[in-house]
Amino acid sequence: MKLVLLSLALIVAFASCKGQSLKKPIAFTEKVSKLPDSIKADGITIYFAFKNQILAHQNGKYDSLTIINKVYKPHQALWDNCYGMIFGDENASKFNTVNGMVEWNKTLYPQNKKFLDERAAIIMALNLDSLLTTNLKKFSALVPYKPAAKMSILFTPIQGIGFGGCEADEFALELNNTDYDIKYAIEKGIPHELNHLAYEPHRKKDPLTNTALAQTIDEGFACYFTRVFFDNTITPEEAVENMTKADWDWYMQHEKEIFTKCLPYFMDESGDNPLLRNEKFKLFPDAPQSLNYWLGYRIIDFYVQKHGKDSWKDIYTMPIKEVYEKSGYKEYINTLK
Repeated sequence: MKLVLLSLALIVAFASCKGQSLKKPIAFTEKVSKLPDSIKADGITIYFAFKNQILAHQNGKYDSLTIINKVYKPHQALWDNCYGMIFGDENASKFNTVNGMVEWNKTLYPQNKKFLDERAAIIMALNLDSLLTTNLKKFSALVPYKPAAKMSILFTPIQGIGFGGCEADEFALELNNTDYDIKYAIEKGIPHELNHLAYEPHRKKDPLTNTALAQTIDEGFACYFTRVFFDNTITPEEAVENMTKADWDWYMQHEKEIFTKCLPYFMDESGDNPLLRNEKFKLFPDAPQSLNYWLGYRIIDFYVQKHGKDSWKDIYTMPIKEVYEKSGYKEYINTLK
């Protein structure tokens, strides 16, 4: 009897092991291949260019047609007009010609495979297409203005855009740009960027559009909207450049001084001033992050506190000067010692 039971146990164990051996881990490239080439909600399209930059290299072969037809052509405006411009004439042909795109894509992935796979794996673990589709639909439901925009998540041989773009249809998230926390950018950063796209057409019509105040309010509004998007489940410091609590406390401790010293630059249109370029001018050398993102957030937060929880929707079309004046933030600063 014991022998029979032992035999049965061995059979069950063997069958179990055999079944487990059939469940092989899904290869990384197979996971990547299951991603769609792009997702779309209303007028916003996000291309997963990195997917095809990886899949162009299979079994020791390089498929240049994949790069041409699935990386370059679907978002050609980004490569031609943005990447083809920002790195100077000497680098333009790398991006605004078929031959240039084919050439650098031939070596970029194979030579950096381990690092690029690791960066891709970070966002693949987020169920990327499902997460972004859900967020795009939520954005469309929340915001009364529907931007038309295109963005590629990509690898590039020269990083410079980071997370942004030259025009609404020329946005990029550089997956191999180590200045960015990729997980944060995907999970929390995209609502921020989408809000820029919704606000930008209205901002461009404003006579103050080129001022540092306009840029400050634009960035602050995008940070504030990120909290709205996530139902205020994230903290102000997380919404503003993913700060730490210690970073935020530093700003709060210097609030009056920051406002007073930055006020003279509100109407500056050069784009090259201490409010927007503190890293250059060192107006506050100990500031943990940017000045204008935090200051803009405070202005928007005061506006909403004063005018009601849904009043953030008014800001899309409200004159920049009016947002600032109706926020009451300057009056609040004057009460501080």
